[in-house]
Amino acid sequence: MPDDKKPGFSRDSISNTLIVAIGVSLVCSVLVSAAAITLRPLQEANQNEFRQRIVLEVAGLYDPDEPIDEQFGNIETRLVDLDTGEYVQEMDPQGFDAEAAANDPELGVRIPKDKDIAGLNRRAAYAPVYVVKDGDDIQQYILPVRGKGLWSTLYGYLSVAPDGNTVAGLRFYEHAETPGLGDKIEQEAWLAQWEGKKLYDEQGNPQMKVARGTVQPGPDAIHRVDGLSGATLTANGVTYLIQYWTGSHGFGPYLANLSSEANDNG
Repeated sequence: MPDDKKPGFSRDSISNTLIVAIGVSLVCSVLVSAAAITLRPLQEANQNEFRQRIVLEVAGLYDPDEPIDEQFGNIETRLVDLDTGEYVQEMDPQGFDAEAAANDPELGVRIPKDKDIAGLNRRAAYAPVYVVKDGDDIQQYILPVRGKGLWSTLYGYLSVAPDGNTVAGLRFYEHAETPGLGDKIEQEAWLAQWEGKKLYDEQGNPQMKVARGTVQPGPDAIHRVDGLSGATLTANGVTYLIQYWTGSHGFGPYLANLSSEANDNG
């Protein structure tokens, strides 16, 4: 007599159903885990290539017809101690995850409330920077920046000239701001306004802002770009994240060091 005909046996019983469900779940878990492990190197490579492309774009060097790794050959990745503004020699900057480090008790620090204008709560003690060279000559420094917008965290890169004060470019590569309004931070015409602007006043205070409306002529114009119509809160978020990361708790000490070096070499 077949097993399913034995007295008391039912293939539709609760216990049988549970056994099958658990078995299927275990098989699926193994397959998903195996796929994740197998695909992880590819995912990490894709993320690294995407990051390199954005850095190249903000540096004005990206060529879609050339291999990204070759284009990145003139860019040196360094790690900066944000408190001192000095390069960190004993840590490998490649693959350093500043967001993960921010939540690490040993690698991250809490941002004081009076300085947390970008709404980050914590940041890493160190940050990667990308030094763009032409031979031995440094052309610009690319700094990762992020901060709260209206609906999301805005992630981008700020390019600064060797004087540590002049903006060379800005790009945002990730956000979830309102389509048609907040996403104007991606528009080339608006981003182009940043080039040549000054981050600091003569006293070294961060001054760069997104204006309300159109930038008006005057002494502050060198620190302003036009506002984003219908996206005031997103524009404010850009202002705050730029001022935080160029301030004393962000890349301020590092940029001050660059400015000092530029004056010494000038």
